[in-house]
Amino acid sequence: MRPAIARPRAGVYAAVMRLRSDIFVSALMRRVFARGDFAAVEAKGAEEAGAVFVRQVLRDGTESLHAPAPQSFFEDDDTGRRLFETRLERVDAQAVADAIARERRFDGDLWVVSIEADDVSGLIAFAGAEPRDDGFFRR
Repeated sequence: MRPAIARPRAGVYAAVMRLRSDIFVSALMRRVFARGDFAAVEAKGAEEAGAVFVRQVLRDGTESLHAPAPQSFFEDDDTGRRLFETRLERVDAQAVADAIARERRFDGDLWVVSIEADDVSGLIAFAGAEPRDDGFFRR
């Protein structure tokens, strides 16, 4: 006789393995180089679970900053992939540097990866336009 396995209930979160930050950054850089673009690690954070920020340097001299998406963007059945949101788009380099400095004061374990490419959509996954309603935050 086989033991009965209970089905997960609504509202119960299952643990999903997430790729370590150092492995994610290494794979990201390999994909950038494979496309013929350039990438460099500006700041190395916690190897296991540091937040990863992507600083995109565009040809016209402007920069964009892509940061980890808030948890409200993730679905219940998420596969553990990293989702990003664009915090700053096509601004001067100093604005991006200031934003990274503010984040670093809050979280000293973050990674900053600088990518010189006009398009990063094939390199990192972006969260949807609308966060899902998780019951905690009201609009």
